[in-house]
Amino acid sequence: MRGIYIHIPFCHQICHYCDFNKVFFENQPVDEYIETIDKELSLLKQSGADFTKVETVFFGGGTPTALTAKQLERLLEIVHSYINVDALSEFSTEANPDELTMDKLNVLKNGHMKRLSLGVQSFDADLLKKIGRSHSPKQAIDVVNNARRAGFENISIDMIYALPGQTQAQWKDTLDQALALELPHYSGYSLIVEPKTVFYNLMNKGRLPLPGEDEETVMFAELIDRMERAGRAQYEISNFAIPGSESIHNMIYWENDEYAGIGAGAHGYLNGVRYANIAPLKRYMDHVETGALPRKEENTVTLQESMEEEMFLGLRKTKGVSIQHFAEKFGIPMDEKYGTVIQNLIQKDLLELHEKRIRLTRNGIFKGNEAFQQFLG
Repeated sequence: MRGIYIHIPFCHQICHYCDFNKVFFENQPVDEYIETIDKELSLLKQSGADFTKVETVFFGGGTPTALTAKQLERLLEIVHSYINVDALSEFSTEANPDELTMDKLNVLKNGHMKRLSLGVQSFDADLLKKIGRSHSPKQAIDVVNNARRAGFENISIDMIYALPGQTQAQWKDTLDQALALELPHYSGYSLIVEPKTVFYNLMNKGRLPLPGEDEETVMFAELIDRMERAGRAQYEISNFAIPGSESIHNMIYWENDEYAGIGAGAHGYLNGVRYANIAPLKRYMDHVETGALPRKEENTVTLQESMEEEMFLGLRKTKGVSIQHFAEKFGIPMDEKYGTVIQNLIQKDLLELHEKRIRLTRNGIFKGNEAFQQFLG
C-alpha cells in the first residue's frame, strides 16, 4: 500500500462535466461522514493493512475544500492518528479557488499538507460559467498568491481544453495566464463527456458545441509545446512538471502499484484486488457502522490483467515501461508476451524502444488509446 486516497464527496456547486461521486454540501451529514472516514481507516488497519509503508495521502472529491476550516482540521487530525505525515513523500489535496480561504490554507499548512492541486480549468470567465465553475479568473490567481503566502510551494493547477465553444485563442490565453504563475506543476486534460452529467444530457439534445477532433489535437499540441518551452517536462500524457515536482501519488496509479481508496465511492487496489466502495452516502456510512469494510464490488486481478494494466497504465508515462522491470515483476519477458504487438505499434510509429524501455512516440502520445487497446485481451 504505497498510497491512500480519501474521497470527500461534497460540493457547493456541481460542475457540468463531473461524473465523480458527489452530493451538494448543504443538509448533508458532513461531520458524521468525516468520523466514518476514521472508522473505515480503523477497519482497514484491523484487516492487516500496513500503514508504515504509505508514501502518499491524497484528498480528492467532490471538493475537499468544501469542508469548513474546522472540518478540515478534524480530517487532518484523523489522518495524523494513522500516518506519520512527516515521513510522507507527498500529502496533497484538491481545492477550488473560491473556497480555499486563508483560514483553510493555514489549517492545511498546520496539518503538514505539502501539495495543493487547484481546479482552475480555464482563465476565461465566460467559459468558467459555461462549465459550471463558481470561481473567477482573478480568484484563481489570488488563491495561488495566498497559498504562497501561507507557505505552500508545491502547487499544481488543472486545466481543461476542447471545452464547448472554446477557441484556440481562449486556450492560448489560459496557457499564458497559467504559465505566468510560474508553478512547478500543471495538468491539462481534454474534455471527456461522461454519462450522467449535464454535458452528456446537452450533447444528447444536440446542444453541446464541442471543438472538432482536429481542433482538439491543435490544442493538445499547443499545451505540450508551451510547457516544454517553459521548462515543464511532460512526464505523463496530461501532466507537466519541473523535474522533481511530479505528482508522486498519481505515479502510484501509473506504475500499477497498490493503494487504498477510502470514502463513499472510492476505488482502491490492495492485495491484488481492485475494489469500489459503496457510493450512496447513507448506505456507505451505515455499512461501516456494522464493522465491515464498505465494499460494493471486488475483482481479484489475474496475472493476465495485471500485465495488461502494467502496459497501458505505464505507457501513459513518457518514460514508458521498463523491459527489465516487467520481466522481474511477472516472470516472463515482455517480448515473449507482447513482442508482436510492440513491433506492430513500432511500425505504426506509435511506440519506440528507448534506453531499454518501451514508450509512446510523439505521434503515439496523440493516439494513446489506439496503442493501449492493443494490449487488452
